[in-house]
Amino acid sequence: AYAKEHQTSLQSGTDFRAIVGKGAQVMINSETYYAGNKALYEDFGVSLQMWNEPIQEMQRIGQTVILVGTNKVILGMISVADSIRSITYETIQELKRASIQETVMLTGDNEGTAEHIAQKAKVDRYFANLLPEDKVHAVKQLQSEGKTVAMIGDGINDAPALATANLGIAMGGAGTDTAMETADIVLMADNLERLPYTMKLSRKALHIIKQNIWFSLLIKFIALAFIFPGWLTLWMAVLSDTGAALIVILNSMRLLRNK
Repeated sequence: AYAKEHQTSLQSGTDFRAIVGKGAQVMINSETYYAGNKALYEDFGVSLQMWNEPIQEMQRIGQTVILVGTNKVILGMISVADSIRSITYETIQELKRASIQETVMLTGDNEGTAEHIAQKAKVDRYFANLLPEDKVHAVKQLQSEGKTVAMIGDGINDAPALATANLGIAMGGAGTDTAMETADIVLMADNLERLPYTMKLSRKALHIIKQNIWFSLLIKFIALAFIFPGWLTLWMAVLSDTGAALIVILNSMRLLRNK
């Protein structure tokens, strides 16, 4: 709307490239422009003196600041904020009811934005200003505290942490190929509200697998005990083996009732 009002034509860019943990760059009219965080322009040696105050003000109200410019000068600032879906809070509470001890948020956003989102989503703990390697360190820190860590992510910045966690879960719809290749589980529905269901289904599947193993072993031991007195005939052996297989299959089919 602003561009139309000032009769400014939109320029198409080429040679787009992501700068991991810091921003992105694109070529427009033979010049490279960047959009990213403070760290990106600090690497360029660009002065941030006139921008520090508005950046801090935006961060205080929970917004993420994106600086736009070249490697010599900052041309402008964009402020954005994540909207928290109502289902997010409900999902986190459902996870806690499913015996998840602690929910932790790992984000590349600034401290103010991270705290704002954590409070709204009722996350127990958060780590802010993280680069991809920092997320790995955060996961390792949680593991060193004796915790079993399941990491949920969707971007290329999350891939190393997904690989480090005890269980990596990628969001399929919005996720990058790198994240999905690294993760142990991919949620193709791309919504967090399916996560508690996935956990319950996994636990029930594991419970049924253990039931099937113990039942199969019990039948084998009983058959073995019948061999020594000479009570086990060929037909009894066939029937016990086939019957055990059928019972295991029918027991496993109970999972089909979960929707």
